Amino acid sequence: MPKNQTMDAFVTSAISNGIGTLTFFHPQGNSMPSVQLAKLTAEMEKLGNDATVKVIILKSEGDRAFCAGASFDELTAIKDIDTGKAFFSGFANVINAMRKAPKFVIARVQGKAVGGGVGIAAAADYTFATQAAQVKLSELTIGIGPFVISPVVERKIGTTAFMEMSLNATEFYPAQWAQQKGLFAEVFETITEMDIAIDSLATKLANYNPETMQLLKQVAWENTSQWDTLLLERAEMSGKLVLSDFTVKALEAFKAK
Repeated sequence: MPKNQTMDAFVTSAISNGIGTLTFFHPQGNSMPSVQLAKLTAEMEKLGNDATVKVIILKSEGDRAFCAGASFDELTAIKDIDTGKAFFSGFANVINAMRKAPKFVIARVQGKAVGGGVGIAAAADYTFATQAAQVKLSELTIGIGPFVISPVVERKIGTTAFMEMSLNATEFYPAQWAQQKGLFAEVFETITEMDIAIDSLATKLANYNPETMQLLKQVAWENTSQWDTLLLERAEMSGKLVLSDFTVKALEAFKAK
């Protein structure tokens, strides 16, 4: 078993030279159970409110998966609408925390991103990726939809590309496609090359006028103030659908594989 598969899940943050680095890990492809989502939201808010932090880097451990989306085990355990809404609200809270953080958020996407992982990549203000960073919206295959993440993904890649990904729910799209559509700003052959570029940009941003950057971020995210309510409404939609006969059977079939 690979070393990182034996590690326990975690969310940590560190600050150095004005750069706040937020790191998450889960042994199941960096998937996101509720506790991870809550920790990620809290750490993002903490870094956003820390006056010593000028820019935030969001990354995950490992070299194959950036984020596999929702925790499959937790999805199969949802038995009532309140639990379902609360679970999907976790992704809504992370996206809103990234959106409202008064600092630019740089995402480091070193591997595959699925479902909610695509939403997190899209919620960053600037997203770096490697050639291995394929993306997929697989929700339709189990009878739910990418409702919570659709506003932030559509904001980056447009409705046409979002629907293409949503309908071709079994397909991974290559990093080059994601860059062409605007999800990724830059794509690199290797993680090392990407990390050098991330460090370079983060260092520059850490030395710019923080007030100007905060205002620029506000301008970039204009007309999204309703997302606090909208994303929770979308979470309720997913929370209801996860209890449908179709989705229950689909989850049971996946679990049996």
